[in-house]
Amino acid sequence: MSEYGNQRTIAAISTPEAPGGIAVLRLSGEDAFSIGQRCFRSSSGKAIGDMAGYTCAYGTFLDANGADLDNGIVTVFRAPHSYTGENVVEFSCHGGLYITRCLLESLLHAGADAAQPGEFTQRAFLAGKMTLTQAEAVMDVIGATGERELRFAHAEQRGALFQRVQKIKDQMVHCLGDLAAWADYPEEEIPAVTPEQLKTLLKAVEKALKDTLSTYHYGKILQSGVSAVIVGKPNVGKSTLFNLLSGCQRSIVTDIAGTTRDIVEERVQLGDVTLRLWDTAGLRETSDAIEKIGVELAQNCLQNADLILAVFDGSMPLELTDFDILKQLPQKPMIAIVNKSDQKMQFSSADLAEHCNFSQILTMSAKCGDGLELLQNAIEQLFYNDNIAPESGIVSNTRQKKCIEEALQQIRLALDALEQGKMLDGVTILIEEGLEAILTLTGERVSETVVDDVFSRFCVGK
Repeated sequence: MSEYGNQRTIAAISTPEAPGGIAVLRLSGEDAFSIGQRCFRSSSGKAIGDMAGYTCAYGTFLDANGADLDNGIVTVFRAPHSYTGENVVEFSCHGGLYITRCLLESLLHAGADAAQPGEFTQRAFLAGKMTLTQAEAVMDVIGATGERELRFAHAEQRGALFQRVQKIKDQMVHCLGDLAAWADYPEEEIPAVTPEQLKTLLKAVEKALKDTLSTYHYGKILQSGVSAVIVGKPNVGKSTLFNLLSGCQRSIVTDIAGTTRDIVEERVQLGDVTLRLWDTAGLRETSDAIEKIGVELAQNCLQNADLILAVFDGSMPLELTDFDILKQLPQKPMIAIVNKSDQKMQFSSADLAEHCNFSQILTMSAKCGDGLELLQNAIEQLFYNDNIAPESGIVSNTRQKKCIEEALQQIRLALDALEQGKMLDGVTILIEEGLEAILTLTGERVSETVVDDVFSRFCVGK
């Protein structure tokens, strides 16, 4: 995707392609001013190329045939003081789908190329406007679904993870510096690097990498939400709970057992908690071929989920079927929900607690909507750690995680080599490999393939 020389001038619609009051189109590149001028006539008669940076002009936008299309505002950003570091022009027009598409066609007809996903931010990275981890945080800001997620995304955008990793990098560079000085200048009075000294330094690096890697689970939760599977025997109210949480009728609710046969998925917001919620087929033995497939899908979801919401019908006595289901569940955080509290309860939370080590047991009425706040609080206690400060820097995606894992593996190999009494030259190579992984993480030394892969996951126009 990338052209590291940035010869192309690119254009894209930067606001969602949906009707709205205002839409923004963005141009970036060496020819941004001249291309923009072909599609705009200012009311003052002033050319875009004559405008100062950070200034606006009102006028008329022109379609590909030069006819008047819409009225709006042009904003100019001059290189290098722009988002991409290049000359940038932004068109703010009325937010009709037809208008924005016609204006984009006009810009392309005037000589711009259609921007690829993430190409504006990619150019900002290549221009040194941000590190690779800061660039990745841009999509975290866009995707934030609550105040907590936004705080962490902003911290990453300000360089929290980069600064944390830089400290680890400095430790590794210090180790390599000591080794190089001792090896390259034997005639100087430089103290010898002993294996014991090197072990102490590398142990500190290992701990710092482990601590950083341990933040990945929390970062994943913040970025993607808590994946939760609703399970239970048929007709206990799983689909009613799913519909309550999703705010609409997504799952079919009947008194007939086995109605849900497929996996129904929804991303829902429960207060400040983001849930990726799966409603599943009731876990039971069945001769129905289609329902049997649904049960198998439910069991697969259980293995991949962060949280299990096990639903029980409180209006009926506990049965062996309930306990058989509990035996099928993997060992992971589980909240028991005693449903139908609007009816007379036939068993207590204590009765249920005797049979499984639940994280929490709640009583709810999914039909009436009672108990949602209890569920929200329970999930927050399980997954949202208030002791982790946004400024500490967290690992939030698999690319970052793999880089930390690679660095950690190389440092551990270096420690093993020291334990086995191997030559320090070999240890040096292992530390250098670990440092390479860290530099890939920050983008200080990264291949074009990695850069393209990172930005291909961005939205067009950003």
